[in-house]
Amino acid sequence: MDTRATWDISFHTEMRIRDPIHGVMTVSDEEKSVIDTPFFQRLRGVRQLGFGDMAFPGATHTRHAHSLGAMHVASKLLDAVAARQRLPDEVRQRFRCAVRLAVLCHDLGHMPLSHASERIAPARSLLQLPDWLDRPSMDAKPSLVNEPVRSPPAAPAAPVDTQASHEDFTARILLDSSLTATLRQVEEKVGVGPQALAGLIAGVEPPGGFPFHHQGVDWAPLLRALVSGELDADRMDYLLRDSFYTGVNYGRYDLEWIVQNLDAAIIDSRAYLALSRTAAFAFEDFLLSRYHMFVSVYYHHTSVNFDHMLRRYYEEAPGEFQIPADPEQFLLCDDAALHVTLRGSTNRWAQRIVARRGFKLLLQFTERDEGYELGALTSELDAAGLEHFEVESRGVLSKYFDGGQGPKLFIVDTSTGRLTEVVRYTPLYQRYAGAVQLSRVYVRPDQLEEGRSILARVFGRSAP
Repeated sequence: MDTRATWDISFHTEMRIRDPIHGVMTVSDEEKSVIDTPFFQRLRGVRQLGFGDMAFPGATHTRHAHSLGAMHVASKLLDAVAARQRLPDEVRQRFRCAVRLAVLCHDLGHMPLSHASERIAPARSLLQLPDWLDRPSMDAKPSLVNEPVRSPPAAPAAPVDTQASHEDFTARILLDSSLTATLRQVEEKVGVGPQALAGLIAGVEPPGGFPFHHQGVDWAPLLRALVSGELDADRMDYLLRDSFYTGVNYGRYDLEWIVQNLDAAIIDSRAYLALSRTAAFAFEDFLLSRYHMFVSVYYHHTSVNFDHMLRRYYEEAPGEFQIPADPEQFLLCDDAALHVTLRGSTNRWAQRIVARRGFKLLLQFTERDEGYELGALTSELDAAGLEHFEVESRGVLSKYFDGGQGPKLFIVDTSTGRLTEVVRYTPLYQRYAGAVQLSRVYVRPDQLEEGRSILARVFGRSAP
């Protein structure tokens, strides 16, 4: 007998939240107990776009709001698939609880100003994560009918001295902090506990496996794809939310049409996320929205400028601001704590950040531009005694490219049932396989005019 059938997964009451992106969002008692914890409330003090408000004044939204919105999107995605697969209500509810809680918690480990502070994170070994998180990813390629089954290559164990990422911090908070007790109580009601949540977020199967089997089918790959994949709740929320708060149009896409065309592909007794062929163009629009947001927002030259200055501050004032490895101390590590430290610092980069006195953009080009040789320019700038720095911003459009291996997404022909991996279906993958890459040179503001003269001389034309 499946004891999971006895779990109380009904939501007795629901809290309602008004959101500018998704309208009214409902939250269950179990989810509210997680939201009310200090670890989730800490995300109110971590901005979604870091220094984004330096370029877009409205971009002051937080990881807190994004996590709530992503949780809402996750349930829409799961409900759409469950309805088409006619999953029993008990199974649907358990899967729904799992993806909502995982997405709700996926950003708990983000550091001050989001990604900007990961460069000073402590060694991963200090987090004392369990060994099972070092196992090979569950995102192995499934075998289609005309392809032989191959075992995924064994991944080497993570070196103990690598720098901890925000995903590592999230895992530690879920598995070994004061939040863990709350999650254990939630597990008694919904059957999804800290290990399953950490496994879904990290893409690694926990000890004892995932509790996501139904009638001989393993649904963990599909749930994983909804948490972190090509069409995941995280991306689907942050593109719309970041577009709204920055005031740009690039992040908009047809969310509802994608939701209405989601389904499951069952291959070798494993469920994978599938999208109807009629919505392939909507998925391409989604990819383009992500690309355009990278170029116009996430890698905006002003944000990149201040992010680099923060890096220089960390390098020149080591230990002045630290990311604690202990989860309970990590609670006090947010944007406000960093800004207080910056305001009290005598470091020149800290003072520039506080006073909003960034360097000035001298040159910018992408991987598609030709005729730019940074070495010649920087040599001339050095010879003239101009203070400058170069920054290369690089992002991957898809989890499949750049050596990555993400949860699989299939395009399905509903008339025949034929499946095609999305990476093979849309030409946009090949168009943007080389990733987004922006190279920039910045100079000190009072030396900008001299820098422009050198730029024009080096490249034989007037500076823009």
